[in-house]
Amino acid sequence: MKEHDRSLWVLRAGAAAGLVVSAVVHVQLAPGYQQAAPGGIGQGTLFLVQAGAAALAAVFVLLKGSRTAFAAAAVVALSSLAAVILYRYVQVPAIGPLPSMYEPVWYTAKVITAVAEAAAGALAVAGYALLHKSRAGSGRVGVWGRRRGAPAA
Repeated sequence: MKEHDRSLWVLRAGAAAGLVVSAVVHVQLAPGYQQAAPGGIGQGTLFLVQAGAAALAAVFVLLKGSRTAFAAAAVVALSSLAAVILYRYVQVPAIGPLPSMYEPVWYTAKVITAVAEAAAGALAVAGYALLHKSRAGSGRVGVWGRRRGAPAA
């Protein structure tokens, strides 16, 4: 196995592991966070949706390992991280059916999921970049009819 392939597998496995940790923690926390905006969606339900998205992205990046899979993993991980940080520091009111999820504390499960999401996001971005770099140097002809990486005439 070439060094490039080994690196991609490490990035795929690491991103998937971080997403799985995020999914498991969100499933565990969901029952205690079921408050909802009037007529809206409960926070616990949003946690379960996030867990499902994280699990799907983990499977996708493990099975496919494409730029699309790495991009999906990065979007899921980094959007989850952004949400946990936003709702830790900013008191966002309920928006339509979405409840206010402001919680101005850090506790073990929240820290674990934030670290896992940050790691998964970083590894997914690195995997995307590695694939993008290797594709750019592959000598394939790009959209504009010149070899990738070749200077424009």
